[in-house]
Amino acid sequence: MSIRVGSPELFPDDLLSDLDESGSSEPDPRRAWWTIYTRSRQEKALARELAARRISFFLPLINKKTQYGRRTITSSLPLFPNYVFLFGSEEDRVASLATNRVSRILAVSNGDDLRRDLIHVRRLIASGVPLTVESRWTPGQRVRVKRGPLMGLEGTILRRQGQTRLLVSVDFLQQGASVAIEDFLLEAISDGVPRRSGKIEYR
Repeated sequence: MSIRVGSPELFPDDLLSDLDESGSSEPDPRRAWWTIYTRSRQEKALARELAARRISFFLPLINKKTQYGRRTITSSLPLFPNYVFLFGSEEDRVASLATNRVSRILAVSNGDDLRRDLIHVRRLIASGVPLTVESRWTPGQRVRVKRGPLMGLEGTILRRQGQTRLLVSVDFLQQGASVAIEDFLLEAISDGVPRRSGKIEYR
């Protein structure tokens, strides 16, 4: 016996369709793409509220099957935990905040690029092949925090138990401290050359 636990993924159904060759959709000056970072485990609840308010969004979901005796339960889990992509007006953005399920909202500078990327992600999901979320930051890469309370801080990327961490080191001591950080808060440093460990630099 198979049971499926459904969840809203896209509203409206044609939000990511009718893509032309340039990747652009019909421009609408009143609406823009926003990246929502939700409170813990609130992605699907937020999606349901956005759909009820008829606010356009995309929540990439993947299926996970769990066996309970003779029953197989298929549930939908966010591909990118805590992220929902909203396409709407300033009023829609404010309405999403009113749900009390949103931690923060980031404006998207190039909506066409994001829309194209989301279409590709949706095609990957539709293919049914197993997917693994990959970070664009690699261990040892030099980065800078571009927003938030740590803005301006520079350090080196660490990966520990699937988590991205920012290492701020004291070269003279060959020691440092690291903090867990979200990928979207970082930007690459142009001369980003990984620092070598085991070397003391006297300056």
